[in-house]
Amino acid sequence: DAVETQEHYKSRWRSIWIMYLTMFLSSVGFSIVIMSVWPYLQKIDPTADASFLGWIIASYSIGQMIASPLFGLWSNYRPRREPLVVSTAISVAANCLYAYVHAPHSHNKYYMLTARALVGFGAGNVAVVRSYIAGATSLTERTSAMANTSACQAVGFILGPVFQTCFTLIGEEGVSWKLIHLELNMYTAPVLFGALLGVINIILIFAIFREHRVDDLGRQCKSINSEGEENDVLDQDAEGNIDHIAVVALNFLFFVILFVFAVFETIATPLTMDMYSWTRKEAVFYNGIILSVVGIESVIVFMVVKMLSKRTGERAILHGGLLLVLVGFFILLPWGKKLPNIQWQEIKNNSTPRTTSIETLVPFWSLQAVQLPSNQTEPVGCPITQSWCRNTHMIYLAQYLSSDVLIGLGYPVCNVMSYTLYSKILGPKPQGVYMGWLTASGSGARILGPVFVSQVYTHLGPRWAFSLICGVVVLSLLVLEIVYKRLIAFSVRYGRMQE
Repeated sequence: DAVETQEHYKSRWRSIWIMYLTMFLSSVGFSIVIMSVWPYLQKIDPTADASFLGWIIASYSIGQMIASPLFGLWSNYRPRREPLVVSTAISVAANCLYAYVHAPHSHNKYYMLTARALVGFGAGNVAVVRSYIAGATSLTERTSAMANTSACQAVGFILGPVFQTCFTLIGEEGVSWKLIHLELNMYTAPVLFGALLGVINIILIFAIFREHRVDDLGRQCKSINSEGEENDVLDQDAEGNIDHIAVVALNFLFFVILFVFAVFETIATPLTMDMYSWTRKEAVFYNGIILSVVGIESVIVFMVVKMLSKRTGERAILHGGLLLVLVGFFILLPWGKKLPNIQWQEIKNNSTPRTTSIETLVPFWSLQAVQLPSNQTEPVGCPITQSWCRNTHMIYLAQYLSSDVLIGLGYPVCNVMSYTLYSKILGPKPQGVYMGWLTASGSGARILGPVFVSQVYTHLGPRWAFSLICGVVVLSLLVLEIVYKRLIAFSVRYGRMQE
């Protein structure tokens, strides 16, 4: 039982801070171009349509889903510096590729798809980051460290669009460097900035990052990831089997948490355009503000749960977070009596008066026709092609904002507690592969969530979409109740520590 020295403690936490930075840069790599992908895609390849945009957005999560278990497996047997440097280098190269997708004479959209998929592949190092932090912290430090990791990830998602906004000052044309065929503009500057941050991250990993491991009590242990050491140096506390029922249950719960949040993000713009007759510009602007506030709220929650978990425990907080998410989506159900404004595009150029046409064709509808001002060419309101618009009541703005607040509280709580409980259940065992599967389940949820909600919402409406989400969250609460007593730390399960 080696007592940790002061120098070891400082080196350990310096390495953990490098992992925080890596997590931050990983999320910045995703969000720094998210607002400009569509206009850039239209500029470089006019043949690309909105459906291809969906593939480009999803390619990041697909790449991460594939890479996470692979990097996790790598980190179980080799020094973690190796997968960290390789994954970051892939992200740097992918960002440089993105900056040159304008250069080819054809198939530009496929080069952009490849670039975003490789950025996601590089982001598979999240599994390595989480597994390192789990092994380099004691049980009492774990919740705080995981909360800090998630906070860095959230800040990265918030600041990415901010960086993008700053780079818009360069303009669409920007400047050209013909010698290397580089166009520096509002679309390419953000990814080149991301590549620069990646290079800095690699330098810091070489200069500062060191392999460290402590047991659940915080005692210094040898690490299987250190060069020249064999796997038999693990301490005796690693003996025992992992509770795989608890592992599978937490993978399911994490999938649900990421799934419902992906639904929440995806549905925000179309829902507000349909319900409140917002234009595309208004919907992007207002929802951008709302999601920024939710992001700030999440960072505050990450800080609060570190203190709250010491009193109530992680399981109770996870339970509370799921309840908040459930209430948030329950509030989003159409409870009012007013119907949304109807967008009537088909008769825009018809010489027959607008209201007469609607009343003649559909006299049984109780609707309000949206009159377009003479200077507005964009139709607003609920599209008539969505049949549910005719008979589904409106979701009031107060409902939507209340739901944003509750989901903004519940999601970060569930996110942190899932990772914390997961790492504690795995205990001193190598966690790379397991963390890889957890990250992959989250990536899969981010792929399936938007597909699910776009189909159900378009064809059946918000009542069905949000009712099904409520059902999924209720199912996750039942699963949590079933496995509640199994969600305990490895050392507690084998009687080496008191809970």
